[in-house]
Amino acid sequence: MKSRYPLEVKLRPAVEGWAALGYGMAAFLVLEFPGYFLLTDGISKLLAVGLSLLSIRQVAQAYKIIRYRRYLQRLPKYELASSRIPVNNQKLFLGKGFRWQAIHTQRLFECRQPTASKWLAHQHGSDVGGSSVLHGIEINEQDVWMNLAERVGHMLVLGTTRVGKTRFLEVMVTQDIARGDVVIVFDPKGDADLLRRIVFEAKRCEREDDLLIFHLGFPQFSARYNPIGQFARITEVANRVANQLPSSGESAAFREFAWRFVNIITKALVALGRKPDYQQIQRYILNVDHLLLDYCKSWLPTVDCNWESAVAVVQEGIDERSLPIHLKTRSRHLIAIVNYIQSSNFYDPIADGLCSAFCYDKTYFDKITASLLPLLEKLTSGNITELLSPDYFDLNDERPIFDWMQIIRGKKIVYVGLDALSDGTVAAAVGSSMFSDLCSVAGQLYKFGVESSAENSRADKTQYRISVHGDEFNELVNEDVTTLLNKGGGAGLQMSLYTQTWSDVEAKIGNAAKAGQIAGNLNTLVCLRVIEERTARFLTDKLPQKVPVQYLQPHSTVSDSHQLGDGADFTSSNDDRLASTEVPMLTSNDLLQLPKGQAFCLIEGGQLWKIRIPLPSDDMKFIPQMIEQMARIMQQKYDDWLMDDETIVEAQPIQEKSQKNKINQIIKRIKKLYEYHIKK
Repeated sequence: MKSRYPLEVKLRPAVEGWAALGYGMAAFLVLEFPGYFLLTDGISKLLAVGLSLLSIRQVAQAYKIIRYRRYLQRLPKYELASSRIPVNNQKLFLGKGFRWQAIHTQRLFECRQPTASKWLAHQHGSDVGGSSVLHGIEINEQDVWMNLAERVGHMLVLGTTRVGKTRFLEVMVTQDIARGDVVIVFDPKGDADLLRRIVFEAKRCEREDDLLIFHLGFPQFSARYNPIGQFARITEVANRVANQLPSSGESAAFREFAWRFVNIITKALVALGRKPDYQQIQRYILNVDHLLLDYCKSWLPTVDCNWESAVAVVQEGIDERSLPIHLKTRSRHLIAIVNYIQSSNFYDPIADGLCSAFCYDKTYFDKITASLLPLLEKLTSGNITELLSPDYFDLNDERPIFDWMQIIRGKKIVYVGLDALSDGTVAAAVGSSMFSDLCSVAGQLYKFGVESSAENSRADKTQYRISVHGDEFNELVNEDVTTLLNKGGGAGLQMSLYTQTWSDVEAKIGNAAKAGQIAGNLNTLVCLRVIEERTARFLTDKLPQKVPVQYLQPHSTVSDSHQLGDGADFTSSNDDRLASTEVPMLTSNDLLQLPKGQAFCLIEGGQLWKIRIPLPSDDMKFIPQMIEQMARIMQQKYDDWLMDDETIVEAQPIQEKSQKNKINQIIKRIKKLYEYHIKK
C-alpha cells in the first residue's frame, strides 16, 4: 500500500510500539482508577475503549514496519503441489508477486543507502541465494495471471543454469495438461525431473493414454518419428537436411549442392510412392544407381513402350575405350539408359537430375558431399536408425510412429528428449528438423484448420491450443523459427522458449539481424537471474529509462556576526530537505542478484511484474518403474555434465568402462520390464 506522505521511511525503528504501550497503559489506568482522573464509570469506560483503539492502531503500524524489515531479510518459503496450481481456461498462472512500479524503485533506492545497512545486516542465509530485498520491498503479494489470448504472441524465458527455468516450465506444462491442450515439450539435455513431471501430470489428469515419449537416448522404448517424412512442399525435405550444414564462407556453395542433390533424391522417392527418410537419403547419395534404375523402370514405359529393346541396342554399341574414366566402373546397362534418354530427347526433370548425378565424377562428388555424409552417418547409426527411419511395414515393432498432424488431431502430449549431452550434433539436427516439420504443419493449420485438409479447404477450420515448450532453445533454432513464430499464432501455436543467454541464440543462428527478427516475435518476456549483462539489457532496455525518487538531504547553516543584534553573536540551523533525483527503474545488476525461482516479467503490453515461482512439493508418486529408471540415467548424465572439466578428464579413463557396463545392465532391466508390461 502506498503511503500518503511524500516519503515512506520504512527503514527505521518501530517507534509506534512505544506509543501503543503508552496508550495501553493509559487505557488500563483510566479503567481501573477512574477516580484519580475525576471520571465517572461511564466516561472512563468510553475513554478506555478509545485509548485501546489507538493502541491497536499503533500496534498494526509497528507490525507493518517489523514485517517489512523481516521480508527484506528473508522471504517466507513458497511451494505448491501440482494439484494446487490454479488452472483457468482464460488465464495462465505465473506465480505470486506484484506489479513493479515507481514506488518499488523508490524503496529499492532507500535499501541501498548507507543508512539502511544496519536494518539489512542480519539477513539469514538461504538456499535460493541472491538478494531477498528485490522481492521483500512489497509484502502484499498476489497471484499473477496472464491472459491466454496473449500467449499466442509467444514467450521467451531467460535465465542462467539452475535458477528455475525448468521449474517455471513445469508450472506451465502442468496447467497445459490440465486444460486438455496439445502439449509438445522439447528437452535437448534431458531433465529427469521434467520427464517425471510430465508423466505424473498426464496420469493425474487421466491423460496417460495421450502421452508419447520420444527419446534419442532410449531408442528401445521411444516412439518413432520420421523428421523428413511429412511435408507440404517437396523442397522442405532438402531444407531440413541442408539447414544442418555450415553456411558461412566457402561452405555455402557445398551446402547449396547438398540441397540440390537431396532434393533430386526426394523427388524421385516421392514419384516412386516412397516416403523419404534419412536412411534412404544416405543410401542413394552413396550410390544413386539403384534409384536411377528404379525410376527409369517406372517412367520410361510412359514415354516409350519399347524402351527396353532400344536400351539393349544402345548397350551393345557402347565402346568401353571411349568411356570417360569415371564411368568405366559403372553399370553398362545404366550407361545405356542414360545415353538412350539423352539421345531420344525425352524430358523429365527428375530423370534429368538423376542422370546428372549419375554422371558426376566420383572423386569430385565425394568432395562436395564431404559435410553432408558425416551428418547423415550420425543420423543413421545404431538404434537411432529405427527411430528416425522407421519401417512402416515391420509389424513386429510395436513402438508407435507419430507425426505432428496426428499429434495435434489426437490432442496428445509429447516429450521429446534429444540427449544432447551424448551427441550434440544429432540432437541439434533432429530438434531443428522437428521445428521445421512443425513449421510446415503450422502452415497447413493456418490455411485449412485441424480437421480440414488441402483437398477439403471448405471444411470447418477448427483450431486447437498447441502449447510448444522449447527448453535450451538455442539448440533448436534455425531459419524456420522466424516463420513459425510469425505465423504460428494464427495456427493456434503457443511457443514458450527457454534459453540461458540471448547470445546463445545469435551464435547458433549466426546472424544478429535474424536473431533480432526472432526477438521481435516474442511478446512476453520472463527474465530470471542472468549473468551476461547484454542479456539483462534485453529486459531493462524495454523499461522507462528513468523514474524520479526522493530522499532526505541534511542541511546545516551557521552564521557568526556581531551585527545580529539582540545580544546574539551567531545563529545556526539544522534541517532535512526533501530532494529528488532520477534513477533507472531497473538495472542489469538487479537481474544478476535475483534469487533462484524469482523473475521479472513483461506481460500484456509491457507491464512489469515481479514474481516468485512456486517451489515443488514432493507430490510425484506412482511414476512407472520404467520411466523412473530412464529418469535416473538422465539425471546421472546431467550430473556428469555439470562437473568441472578437470574432474571429468581425470575420472573418465577409470570410470568410463564401469559406467558403460552399469548403464547397459540398467537398460537390459528396463527392456525386460517393458516387455513384461506389454505382454501384460
